[in-house]
Amino acid sequence: MGELRSLKNIGKVVEQQLNLIGINTIDELCDIGSKRAWLLIKKMDDSACYNRLCALEGGIRGIRWHDLPIDVKKDLKQFYDENCHCND
Repeated sequence: MGELRSLKNIGKVVEQQLNLIGINTIDELCDIGSKRAWLLIKKMDDSACYNRLCALEGGIRGIRWHDLPIDVKKDLKQFYDENCHCND
């Protein structure tokens, strides 16, 4: 198990994706942030969803993504809607 998998919400697949985009440590993930990390993952995996974005943010905060504050979820949802290109 890698360092990133020790974070809440981060499993084997997301850890592998983070590694592929050059994020190998918790500090690197915290430095880049959930939004930028998600954008990089989205470039290689079009199935990257809102839940994955929330999972990254929750991992950074050390909480389950379900427990993110409402305002943070709203901000992430707006970011997701602006960047998902779901209807392209």
